[in-house]
Amino acid sequence: MAPSALAAFSPQPPGSLRLHQVIRLGLFQACLGALAVIFAGLLNRIMITELGLPALLVGGALAFEQFMAPSRVLFGQMSDARPLGGRHRTPYIWIGTVVFAGLAVLAVPMIFQVAAAFDGGTGADKLAGAGGLCLLFATYGIGISLATTPYLALVIDRTSELDRPRAVSVIWSMLTVGIVVGAISISLSLKGLDGVTDPGVLQPVLLSFMAKAALIVVVLTVVATWGLEPPRWRSPLSRFTERDDAVTLAQAWRLVRASRQVLIFFLFLVLFTLGLFLQDPILESYGAEVFALPIAATASLNALWGVGTLVGLLLAGLVIAPRLGKFGTARLGCRLIIATLLLLVVAGSLASVPLLRVVMVFFGLAAGIGTNGALCLMLDLTLPEVAGTFVGVWGLAQALSRAVGKVAGGALLDFGRWVLPGHGPYGPYALVLLVEVLVAFGALLLLERVNLQQFRQDTGRSLSNVLSLELG
Repeated sequence: MAPSALAAFSPQPPGSLRLHQVIRLGLFQACLGALAVIFAGLLNRIMITELGLPALLVGGALAFEQFMAPSRVLFGQMSDARPLGGRHRTPYIWIGTVVFAGLAVLAVPMIFQVAAAFDGGTGADKLAGAGGLCLLFATYGIGISLATTPYLALVIDRTSELDRPRAVSVIWSMLTVGIVVGAISISLSLKGLDGVTDPGVLQPVLLSFMAKAALIVVVLTVVATWGLEPPRWRSPLSRFTERDDAVTLAQAWRLVRASRQVLIFFLFLVLFTLGLFLQDPILESYGAEVFALPIAATASLNALWGVGTLVGLLLAGLVIAPRLGKFGTARLGCRLIIATLLLLVVAGSLASVPLLRVVMVFFGLAAGIGTNGALCLMLDLTLPEVAGTFVGVWGLAQALSRAVGKVAGGALLDFGRWVLPGHGPYGPYALVLLVEVLVAFGALLLLERVNLQQFRQDTGRSLSNVLSLELG
């Protein structure tokens, strides 16, 4: 890392993290990135292509992870107000990680049971299988919410506004490192499964692979967060403690509704995230059906995207954001996302694998730049007095859009196959990508209406009003 980046973490304000601590904290993000590729990307591909399940069912079931997003607000409030073992964040992170890692393992036999039900079962068997799959992913989403909301609040607790853009670059770079590592792991571990559709061969290999991945995730999460949060009675953030405890969940919702800027930024996050991930449930199948790529090769698309995102995050945090500012960085990212999505459509029309790979790198670059800007704005648009609650609200916006993306991506693909019969696989996938372009353009328009200074004035005044009403 450049010397200027090292200097950005010193001298330290009270409670801030040194660079090596930021990197260690980012290990949790790396775990999330790796598991996202393995759990979502790989299982998407297996369910749609190898097991032949309807894309709408797959996208809809996976969306139940994000349908649990309202729990993020609750868990954020809990971590603000109810410390466990003297700490507000770390215990919740550990409990949530154990839950979602365990459910990731259980998902493997579940998808094969559902596939068997759809292959030769009755209507009741299919309904039960689909319901069970949705329930499993919903519980997985609760575990993710329980772990990630206090984690983001911990990032806010331990970083200042000055060093936060660089901290975000490092931590979210670790996320993309995890994505790359997860994709490479799939390519190396499952290369022998290319062309295999027999469940008796697929299931044991996938189950063993997922179990090992889940164990590594749990261990690295403990390593990432151990000792980074001081006990409550020694924390330099204790000045916020009494106020955190005084803000109930009902008060938090009144606080959120009281500011128009909160609503604008909430909607921006929804459209920005949707503009990044609408193609997420169908990307690997796009590679399989339009470009004729095997399992290992479609997994490598995530690695290329991850490398581009990693470069984009670092460029944004160390070069672009200091020059253009957070808003300028977010605007640039949105514009680049639109351009690269259009190039992704062109690559499919040509069925050019080399062009697809190049575009995936640039799409990742655009995602990294836009994500850095959006995340820095998200963390800045958070009052430290209720950090967990606001992170829960922003997490709700992102998770809802991921949920809509997974359902809409699969539904749009099925719709495209219905309205474009006999035109080959390209047309339906192009439809999904073009809708995503329109969504990203909507996010860009909303970004122009976000005002950081007005947000702080309106929301700070709303917090005082909410608390004074309760006391009065």
